[in-house]
Amino acid sequence: MDAGGYFEPLRLYREPILAVTPVRQSSPRASIRKPAATVVPTRQSIKSAQTRGRLIEATIQCLVRVGYSGTTTPLVATEAGLSRGAMLHHFENSATLIRATIVELHERRLRAFRRSSEITEHDPATMVGAYWKQVQKPAFVAFQELALAARTDPELALIMRPLQVEYRERFNTEALALFPEWQSEPQHLAEAIALSQTLIEGMAMSLMTGALDETMVPALLGTLEDRIRALRPAA
Repeated sequence: MDAGGYFEPLRLYREPILAVTPVRQSSPRASIRKPAATVVPTRQSIKSAQTRGRLIEATIQCLVRVGYSGTTTPLVATEAGLSRGAMLHHFENSATLIRATIVELHERRLRAFRRSSEITEHDPATMVGAYWKQVQKPAFVAFQELALAARTDPELALIMRPLQVEYRERFNTEALALFPEWQSEPQHLAEAIALSQTLIEGMAMSLMTGALDETMVPALLGTLEDRIRALRPAA
């Protein structure tokens, strides 16, 4: 960490985000293994996971309140109610903390998507409404802060962009499994998802900056619902 307290340059994060380990050839006998024993979480491991969660949530809150440039490591530690040394015990540098935060933001989006698919009959109006509610939450603001900062911060982009690709592919794969009625037209589903994301998230950003009149929101969402219905395969 830098002496001034800001996230240190992410150039220290040189290694690939996903390291590829060569697969060694093994004999048939060596490949026969007993089932792995169930690992029971220890009290210490549970406490460590909770502390990591507090630090990630504190990072999200700082991003929302002061933006990426104002989010410092001392500020995150203070927000989490921890010392800076305790924070370094769980995240060795700012790059690992930022990466964990981006992963958590993506995972929240996936969890919300799964929940919405379980509690509705996949009516476009209900799905669009659920998505619109998601972009009103702090997590959306935090993610946009990181996404915009990555445009001019090459070290942050090295972390952000591979995760964007990974989660976009996961999102589309899960969508096909969660919405089997679209499986005959996967390209239409991909178009519906891309259109929904672009329009809804763009509207949310425009509201935050004052570029969109709030009274226009229902009509725009209704237009999106109609387009999704037009793309949906016939029953």
